[in-house]
Amino acid sequence: MSNSENKKIFNIQLLRRVFQYASPYKRRFYLSVALALILAGFSPVRPLLINYTLKKVNIEDGNVPVLMDFLLTITIIQIVFLFIETATKFIFTYTTSWLGHKVVKDIRVKVFEKILHLNLRQYDKTPIGTLTTRTINDIEAINDIFAEGFIPIIADFLSVIAILSAMLYTDWRLTLICLIPFPLLIVATYFFKESVNKSFIAVRNAIASLNAFVQEHISGMQIIQAFTAEQREMKKFEQINQKHRNANIDAIFAYSVFFPVVEIILAISMGLLVWFAAKDALHIDSSEAKSISGNIVAFALLLNMLFRPLRVIADKFNVLQMGMVAAERVFIVLDNQDQLGDADEAEDISINGNIVFDHVGFAYQPGISVLKDVSFSIHEGQTLAIVGHTGSGKSTIINLINRMYQHQEGIISIDGIPIEKFSLQSLRSQIAVVLQDVFLFSGSIEENVTLRNSTISHEKVVEAAKLIGIHDFIESLPGGYAYNVQERGATLSTGQRQLLSFLRALLFNPSILILDEATSSVDSNTETLIQNAIEVLTKGRTSIVIAHRLSTIRKAHKIIVLDQGKLIEEGTHQELIASGGAYAKMIEAQLHKDGD
Repeated sequence: MSNSENKKIFNIQLLRRVFQYASPYKRRFYLSVALALILAGFSPVRPLLINYTLKKVNIEDGNVPVLMDFLLTITIIQIVFLFIETATKFIFTYTTSWLGHKVVKDIRVKVFEKILHLNLRQYDKTPIGTLTTRTINDIEAINDIFAEGFIPIIADFLSVIAILSAMLYTDWRLTLICLIPFPLLIVATYFFKESVNKSFIAVRNAIASLNAFVQEHISGMQIIQAFTAEQREMKKFEQINQKHRNANIDAIFAYSVFFPVVEIILAISMGLLVWFAAKDALHIDSSEAKSISGNIVAFALLLNMLFRPLRVIADKFNVLQMGMVAAERVFIVLDNQDQLGDADEAEDISINGNIVFDHVGFAYQPGISVLKDVSFSIHEGQTLAIVGHTGSGKSTIINLINRMYQHQEGIISIDGIPIEKFSLQSLRSQIAVVLQDVFLFSGSIEENVTLRNSTISHEKVVEAAKLIGIHDFIESLPGGYAYNVQERGATLSTGQRQLLSFLRALLFNPSILILDEATSSVDSNTETLIQNAIEVLTKGRTSIVIAHRLSTIRKAHKIIVLDQGKLIEEGTHQELIASGGAYAKMIEAQLHKDGD
């Protein structure tokens, strides 16, 4: 990331936007600021009390009863004040952390809501691990703006001002002498801040790369092991992990240099304090020398207290800046407007199932057409089969029907109404899709087939399972409908996952059913169950079927043949066989393959 980008990230406008999420909790925010002011005022109190005590001891020298009463009083005051200061620090730390976590929770909800509604093409070009980093790691870093960044920095600055004021009030000459090494501290702090900032940015980028890499490779572990690619992928992982390690080591090096430098500067200040005070003591009488001893002790304590926030303020500034780097990345997600929203005139409309494609054109990327001037229609209750070679545009058609993507040319209408006039909720709730690659979430079978829809009762799930003939299979599993399928349905076979996807589709009682390669990659027994499920599902519904096994679509009311995004044939099975075109050749090639 360039310096110009750093300047862009760290700006008041971005900080203001982050703090807008704290507006529902403004009382806690104002409380934290007030506590910062109180703590700043508390900072020099104890050293000043000690200074006052030593001076009082010198004045009352020899008056033992008075001194004992005074020391007892001062001790009680110190203890009470210590408890008050400790309690205030506790409330301050708790309040800022509470505020940060509340803001993080609200932002995370907003980000996940945004992710749920983004256009699918965002997921085509964005690694899942990157979005995971934005939703978890980067948002968590925003918490540091409140807990360790902006408000604590304000508290530290106020403490520095209060301590310097106390030092100047006590002895302005001594203060100026002690501050002689401070230009060195400013220079060291600047270089530390710049070095650590670059390292932190590199760490963040490396974390995103690691998350994306691990997420992708865990999902594709079967392929890695099947092709014995473990060693090659391990080398790639080691390269990414090494970048992460190097970035952290760079930050550690900066810390290792900075803190000893601060200690040296503090030692120089202390040395100047002792030298100047001792020099003065040589030229004054003994009573004044005793009096100045209180100033020396107070200044020694004040100097340590002054350097304590200065040690960490540069580090906190980097934490703040990295929180803002994370916030900038999160806001990129929140500001992403690439989502299919409802048109102004969109309504909740019931679907009968008459579908028309009228000269439809579509491209995932500009200039690379996937569908070219495609026109066809299907009537309510009929079955349309789509065939064609891989990449011909079959799956694109079903993605356009439920508006997972927006077509660029032509009109797609249902029941004579352009699909843009349907609200997305209304449109998609009346269309069920059964894909070849069935996705099951970690959880029970019932949770997967109902997608946690509370309006679907257990009795309805059982009734639907019996209807398509998979009730016995489910009951045979440990726990039955409560059986945990694990992530992506790892404990079930391909056919079993496919059957569950049919049950899911039936439970949502769609007006339009889409089956994308739903009978591929299963054995003959499972295919029989699936064919039975298809007959139950398609009965009385408009159905669109994509299948490699052409024998499964002979009964379709209409078949369309796609080739490189163009519709080249249309008709019934018999009509297309009689025409002797591309479909007839596909049938002949498949019969020949099956015969072999």
